[in-house]
Amino acid sequence: MALRLKPVGDQTMVITGASSGIGLAVARAAVARGAAVVIAARNEEALEVVAEELRGQGGRVATCPADVAKEGDVERIAGAADRAFGGFDTWVNNAAVTVYGTLEEIGMEEHRRIFDVDYFGQLRGSLVALRHLRARGGGAIINMGSILSDFTIIKQGPYCAAKHAIRSMTETLRMDVERDGLPISVTLIKPTGIHTPFPEHARNHMKLPPRIPQLIYAPELVADAVLFAAEHPRRQLYVGGNGFLLSLTARLFPRMTDRVMEAVMVRAQQSRSDPGDPRLRDNLYEPRPDGDVESHQKFFFRRRSLFLEAQKRPALAFGLCCLAGVAAYALSRSGRVRLQANG
Repeated sequence: MALRLKPVGDQTMVITGASSGIGLAVARAAVARGAAVVIAARNEEALEVVAEELRGQGGRVATCPADVAKEGDVERIAGAADRAFGGFDTWVNNAAVTVYGTLEEIGMEEHRRIFDVDYFGQLRGSLVALRHLRARGGGAIINMGSILSDFTIIKQGPYCAAKHAIRSMTETLRMDVERDGLPISVTLIKPTGIHTPFPEHARNHMKLPPRIPQLIYAPELVADAVLFAAEHPRRQLYVGGNGFLLSLTARLFPRMTDRVMEAVMVRAQQSRSDPGDPRLRDNLYEPRPDGDVESHQKFFFRRRSLFLEAQKRPALAFGLCCLAGVAAYALSRSGRVRLQANG
């Protein structure tokens, strides 16, 4: 029997890292679709501001200040969902931190902190969600990976390592769930560069402020992918076609990818024109000002991803590709016929 998930408007969604960036974009989109949300992050003040905004739009919102690096805090998030809405239907593991620098520059405690938040935070969230959804009778677990789950970018080694680990953990969780026959969907979202305050929040060992290298996409596209996965079981969804192409290129030509990273990606991740908001810098251990979906750095970003739409409607995309192929063949045949007639 095919796994069926509730419409988003009938769901309660738990979203970690919801005080800014992708998490906040997901919360806004979910409320706009009629879902109840439980938003969690370390910054309690920002959470309350976000909650008031969403309630002003008619949203049903509960908050839970929490650090996903702490096991007890993740349990409290589930408890907040139980108290406010009697449970949840979708759990979105989104909270993350990062540090820019070489492996030598980044201290061992910084490495551990990134894994505590980015990997173990998602692992804790996944296991808590699994236990609750098993008792509830089904639902969705959505983990926030990255195109960096597939390959590595220079100057972000620990973050890439954590995202690789998240991919392996998510695939293992999916196999466990399917082997037990549980009605639970497990999806990994793989965004490419997204226009959020994430680099502004990072701890930085580089000489210049960090930035996301082009091409950059709107956070709302990731929210769209998350809400789609909350309703439609999918193994994974890429956000941004160029991200998929980069992943494919890295797998096919790993040595060439290394050379490109070494040659251009250090400079591409440093901002010479717009440092962003310095008040946001370094939230590795303590939260910084939050509440914005988009980055304060004024760089061009795309608001559409045709590749994401193709993944959401694979049959339609395949049909359009077939029609395009038939049309191209017909045009080429027509051209040859005209050439022969003129000859």
